[in-house]
Amino acid sequence: MSRSIRRIVTVTDEPLHEAGEPVRVPVRRVAAVAVVSNPWVGRGVLNDLSAEVSALAPEIAHALSDRLVSALGGAEHVEAFGKAALVGVNGEIEHAGALIHTPYFGDVLRRRTDGESIIVFADQRAGAGTSLPVPIWHKNHASTRSHYQTVPVRVPDAPRPDEIAVIAAASDGPRPNARIGDRRTDTALADHILTGHPVAAEKEPLP
Repeated sequence: MSRSIRRIVTVTDEPLHEAGEPVRVPVRRVAAVAVVSNPWVGRGVLNDLSAEVSALAPEIAHALSDRLVSALGGAEHVEAFGKAALVGVNGEIEHAGALIHTPYFGDVLRRRTDGESIIVFADQRAGAGTSLPVPIWHKNHASTRSHYQTVPVRVPDAPRPDEIAVIAAASDGPRPNARIGDRRTDTALADHILTGHPVAAEKEPLP
């Protein structure tokens, strides 16, 4: 494994109750974080990032995918996924995006988890110990509302100013006690709801 990766942290969350009620459909949510040296710090804002991306991003994606798949018992059990990156305060937001927004990361994560959807994401520049809610959605049907959820991630000593914390997250089920319907069952909205204009009252005919 590359010396650029300082540590990998894996967190599993298994909610059993939601607002005092039992979770009806069991779900496990997992996040894996690779803390890596930022290869672009101090090199200016106009330099091309592609060489480092192609060298580093696939390795990170495989390392994190391994842990997600293992924690959930196989790619067939992954139902939702997401990605994120926290860049240390000496870096740019573009440095965070560089390691998660290209096929070198996204296509690997999709392939390893048997997914097809575009991968939902978050990114931020922050100091060590910052918590980031990582969004996830269904790996094949991104409009499936039941799987819209977040996995809070925090590594106490990362990212350091010259580091990036790269995150992949997944779940094996829906949001706890999801019950707001889905696009496949939605009714078409009336025009007055879409436009914000109230329906005009019909005038009674004159006598």
